[in-house]
Amino acid sequence: MRQKEIFLAFLRVGLLGYGGGPSSIPLVHKEVVQKYKWMNSDEFSDILALGNALPGPVATKMAGYIGYRVGGVLGMFNALIASVVPTIILLIILLTNLQTYKDEPWVKGMAEAVVPVVAVMLAVLTWGFVKKSGKSVLGWRWSAVLILGSFILLEVLHLHPAILIFVLLAGSLLKKNSNEGEKKKEQKNL
Repeated sequence: MRQKEIFLAFLRVGLLGYGGGPSSIPLVHKEVVQKYKWMNSDEFSDILALGNALPGPVATKMAGYIGYRVGGVLGMFNALIASVVPTIILLIILLTNLQTYKDEPWVKGMAEAVVPVVAVMLAVLTWGFVKKSGKSVLGWRWSAVLILGSFILLEVLHLHPAILIFVLLAGSLLKKNSNEGEKKKEQKNL
């Protein structure tokens, strides 16, 4: 039963994720977090951050990891096939047919109409992440600093997102390790 759910979840993402990774992420979130409840939003955020830091398409990496986590090796292959094969088939069919009509206004309009919809889907997902980070241990002040700092580094200074994610992950790991070291010293002194 679980393999069927994995297949259907990622098949929907593969069929409806028009526009690539950015448009697929909210769909994966809807399936994995809201519908099947295989993980919570915090875990999803961690997977998304790591997936963005690694090379390759984010939707495929997320499908592989989530499929593996939920259904083992078979689940991983199941999720990958379900998310990739529909895209391959649709790509062959659509590109073959759209090439004939590429200069038609309805084809251009169809492609342009998807962009604002994807932007809204990403904005809704982003706002959910912002609310969560504000209510987390960081609080609103540090969340705002990180959001503003990330925006400046990514958009103004054109830093690669993987570098920013790696630095933040390394910083939090180092901070966690230093906090554990301090706790051990305190326990020794007691």
